Amino acid sequence: MSVSLRVLLLCLGLSVHAWAAGTDSLGEALVNPGYEEKPAWFKASFLDLREDLAEAGVAGHRVVLYFYQDGCPYCAKLLRENFSDRQLVDYTRQHFDVVALNMWGDREVTDLHGQTLSEKDFAAAVKVQYTPTLIFLDEQGRVALRVNGYFPPHKFKAALEYVATKQEAQHNFATYLAKVAPVAAKGQITPVADALPQPLQLAENRRFSYRPLLVLFEQPNCAPCDELHGEALKNRALASSMTNLDVAQVDIGSNQTLQTPDGKTLTASAWAKQLGVQYTPSLVFFDQAGKEVFRTEAYLRSFHLHGAMDYVVSGAYRHQPNFQRFLQRRNEELQARGFPVDLME
Repeated sequence: MSVSLRVLLLCLGLSVHAWAAGTDSLGEALVNPGYEEKPAWFKASFLDLREDLAEAGVAGHRVVLYFYQDGCPYCAKLLRENFSDRQLVDYTRQHFDVVALNMWGDREVTDLHGQTLSEKDFAAAVKVQYTPTLIFLDEQGRVALRVNGYFPPHKFKAALEYVATKQEAQHNFATYLAKVAPVAAKGQITPVADALPQPLQLAENRRFSYRPLLVLFEQPNCAPCDELHGEALKNRALASSMTNLDVAQVDIGSNQTLQTPDGKTLTASAWAKQLGVQYTPSLVFFDQAGKEVFRTEAYLRSFHLHGAMDYVVSGAYRHQPNFQRFLQRRNEELQARGFPVDLME
């Protein structure tokens, strides 16, 4: 390939790899199927995150790393709904520089330590498992908040305000959200049938059980927790998958002591803080040895929850470290067997 053609392709925003692979995978506008145009006000970054952080600091902004993939329905929902809301757009532009990163991309990223790697390798390094994922950085490049999955506008607004007003030093996000954006909730945690008895003795459970452990981190005034119990966990297929797990429930605000999977004695709230649990519900999976192997944060739809359980129960996490790849393969296999899949259900 000539140097001039290579330069032309790069100027058009196409990787040489994509050109060499042929145009069958690209749409009429020379973009991947499912491509969504990013807002023009997103930062035009050279993907040197040290420069992005410094420039944001000068402007009094914070940096948001937005990880997406083409064909992701929740990414499209974020762009079409949240970022079509004028108030949300204005607030975001006032306080943040948004840098878009393709979860499977090949562009070079220079991370905050000066290391250069591809977008997909950087996404793997910061443990992006599904899209959209938004990582909000503070002025030192530390994670102030991580949003895994789609937040509806009211919840997304609370996330923006939480980071913009630097609330991470005082509250975890779940506590802040319950305070500033309360949603009608039952006011109590719905018990799961056959959950491990209280007080939890999770190291003892790991000694004698052959099944992975699922810990549900919840709180009483949590509408998404109610939705999880009222909708997802009543799904027959999902309920069947749960029988392959030991299930424990933890109130992130409780001072009740428990035994953690690694044998420590902590209050429930201290353990949640130690694990960095910021959202409710959060589902944290441990293997038979008591090591955390996977987690989902915030409420996900049934397809994704079922996939997460299968990912752990089958042991697929040992061989396929990327959950999104696992989900894609699972989706393809289900459709090939005649089972239609709606990722939004």
